[in-house]
Amino acid sequence: MSIEEKINIVRDILKDKKVAIGFSGGADSTLIAYLASKVAEDTLAITIDNHLFPTGFIENAKKATKSFGIKHEIIDINFYDDEYFLSNDSKRCFTCRNLMYSEIKKLAIEKGFDFVCDGNNISDLVIDRPGILVTYAKEFETPLIEAKLTSKEIHEYLNENGIPYSRSTTCLATRIPTNTKTTNEKIERISHCEDYILFKTDCEIVKVRDNDELAIVEVDSLDEIFKDGKYNQINDELKEQGFGKIVLNLCEIDDDEDIAIDYGNLSFSYQLPFTINIEETGKQIKDKIINESENKIELENITINQNGLISGNNYETYEDALDAFMEILSKLRRNIR
Repeated sequence: MSIEEKINIVRDILKDKKVAIGFSGGADSTLIAYLASKVAEDTLAITIDNHLFPTGFIENAKKATKSFGIKHEIIDINFYDDEYFLSNDSKRCFTCRNLMYSEIKKLAIEKGFDFVCDGNNISDLVIDRPGILVTYAKEFETPLIEAKLTSKEIHEYLNENGIPYSRSTTCLATRIPTNTKTTNEKIERISHCEDYILFKTDCEIVKVRDNDELAIVEVDSLDEIFKDGKYNQINDELKEQGFGKIVLNLCEIDDDEDIAIDYGNLSFSYQLPFTINIEETGKQIKDKIINESENKIELENITINQNGLISGNNYETYEDALDAFMEILSKLRRNIR
């Protein structure tokens, strides 16, 4: 299926509806907002200000919604007031999304918007992002998943059509290791360091991971760091901010996430980076189950293993196998470590 065919699926889903979107200004929510502005009866973008997002996050969201001519509401939730969130345990992303989505849905319903959606795409389902469980629990619609659009395809469509979006919308708390308390001081230091690198270079995505004395710098362009000896200035500035050692991740950040399965002899396999909750997954596909145990679920052509391995057989082409794999992804329910 072509990108345009997938985009048309999203258009048809949004058409003539009163659409409320959890809006960050990133690629995914920007695409939905743009398409909704063209075909929906009415569109409301809802942005959460949790005081933990990168510099310019709110301003970029305002600019985007204004350019699309859609309504925009900002909800202020100070996560520094939530002690459990600040404890930063392994469920932090689930906790964060649960707090945000509860408020988004509440406001959407109050404003008379009955189609409430987010920007999750099909690529998000093969990455260890447990927040997707909140999307299911809060019954948010997921047009990009229904259309089986990947991050790579979304970026390609936005770029080809000249639709601007922010590439830096992830919460700064994700830069702090789990089970290490999140503090205002840490977030401010991370924000300052990332802003400095963005200012000094032409990088579009910068993440500074705070491991106490150690700063791990991740960027989308290593050439920008090494150009004109900028790494020396960056090293000095980050040490000035209290880091004892600065290291650079030699793998560039690549947000063009795609999905490629292992395929051969009519069969495919894919190892997910998380384990599967067999009981909860079984509830989503109970009418299709042939055999089920505590470790796996067997369907007619697909086996779902508790360890995250998904395999299938009797698919004539790679495209058929990939489509079947994508179809089952939204039915999976993962465990949170």
